[in-house]
Amino acid sequence: MINNDLDVSAARAQLHATGRVQIPRFLQDHAAQLLRDHLVNEVPWTLALRDANGPRTIDAHTYNSMDDLARTALFSTTAHGARGGGYHFAYDSYQMVTAYQQGRDPGLLLHRILEFFNTPDYLAFARELTGEPAIRRIGAQATRYRRGQFLRQHSDEDQNEGRLFAYVINLSQHWRADWGGLLHFVDSAGSVSETFLPRWNALSLFRVPTEHIVSTVEPWADEERYAITGWMLR
Repeated sequence: MINNDLDVSAARAQLHATGRVQIPRFLQDHAAQLLRDHLVNEVPWTLALRDANGPRTIDAHTYNSMDDLARTALFSTTAHGARGGGYHFAYDSYQMVTAYQQGRDPGLLLHRILEFFNTPDYLAFARELTGEPAIRRIGAQATRYRRGQFLRQHSDEDQNEGRLFAYVINLSQHWRADWGGLLHFVDSAGSVSETFLPRWNALSLFRVPTEHIVSTVEPWADEERYAITGWMLR
């Protein structure tokens, strides 16, 4: 599944030097296409939302029953409520670990992906790639950002979960910078220090904590922003 030609030592060196790296052609080509097709056609998406009422999830049945106008209004209301600051977000999600533990949707390819991420071989690969021997498990969720969805600035830090690195396997094929949905890294002065475009089949990897943003997907975006994302955990 993982591209056999990755230059792991070069990626590790950049990760150690800057705290982040983006690795092109992370998956084998057929695996990336298969996984994208699965996300587009088979995943029962929920809506992950955090607004003035706190974090919540709108289940797949309720979410799918909403028309485009209702969904757009909900995204807009969430964005307007973030004006005073605070950690707000709206994006489509499939919580792979929770679904797996609950035995939901047993035929989904995503369950096999989660199992693969936690095999001894993949965990050894993660330790080699990061140079971090403390990695013991990997969490994952599938994400889809539609027009109007966003993730405000945050650091991913969670003392209880033991997050060491965050990762994003990007699965949008023709993404353009002016569509939004960009992964922006923010320095201590509040400036954007670097931006990762969600390039097709690229792994974005960065150390936790790191301040970052996923910018709002613009109304003219021709695609939806698909990814598998999560954390490498101690």
